[in-house]
Amino acid sequence: MSPAKKRARTYDSAKIRTAVLTQFGHVRQAVRTLTEEQLALPTRLEGWTVRDLAAHVTMAAETVSRNLDRDEPAKPELTLLDWPFATATRAGDIADGTRELAAANPDLDALYARTEERLTQKLADAPGDRLLAARTGAMTLADYLVTRTVELVVHTDDLNAAVPGLDIPYDRQALAACTRLLADALAARAPGGSTEVRIPPYAVVQCVEGPRHTRGTPPNVVETDPLTWIRLATGRLAWGDAVADAKVSASGERADLGGLLPLMG
Repeated sequence: MSPAKKRARTYDSAKIRTAVLTQFGHVRQAVRTLTEEQLALPTRLEGWTVRDLAAHVTMAAETVSRNLDRDEPAKPELTLLDWPFATATRAGDIADGTRELAAANPDLDALYARTEERLTQKLADAPGDRLLAARTGAMTLADYLVTRTVELVVHTDDLNAAVPGLDIPYDRQALAACTRLLADALAARAPGGSTEVRIPPYAVVQCVEGPRHTRGTPPNVVETDPLTWIRLATGRLAWGDAVADAKVSASGERADLGGLLPLMG
């Protein structure tokens, strides 16, 4: 089966809904412990404080509720694998909106409480095939919720990196979905079968044009852990640094993924 004809990965809609709500709850519990000094700390997102980032997490969840309030679009415009590549154009608007939201909501826990309540209520009876008028393009609720696992997991990692000892936990299903979507996005960007990318325990994909591997040990293998992969795919970590620090093992002449990363900013 050629890479172009591979069947798209499917996700358990009920598990993804639970994962989104669980991960949002993990972040809320951690944010309510932050002091004003910690909220003022810088993050690895240029110009963003911990307060800005914490506010942004509520934006990522609130888009589900807000889009469910809107009229349903006539037809889908975006598949799940299109989404990682459609986000960059909105970076400026997102940054401005985040700072405005953070400034307008000094009580972050109240903001989280409202967001969580609305999200829970809206998801209670919304069907997975309901189309949402997302700004990146109309897509199904089921697919859009998978994108929310990416937002929540990536920003959980950003918060943990910014605040020593915060250690927000990762919901296993959310981490798995985030890892798999970004791995599949790599395979979509560089279709082929010459290189196997392993991200245990969640994903294995083949990518990059060249001689196709059929049996035995592939000639080109990349292996890393889920959080390292997510950081590489979202531009939080450079490929060369990850290899130098032994965060990634890469063997074979087609195992250098540096030119393909990041997948999204």
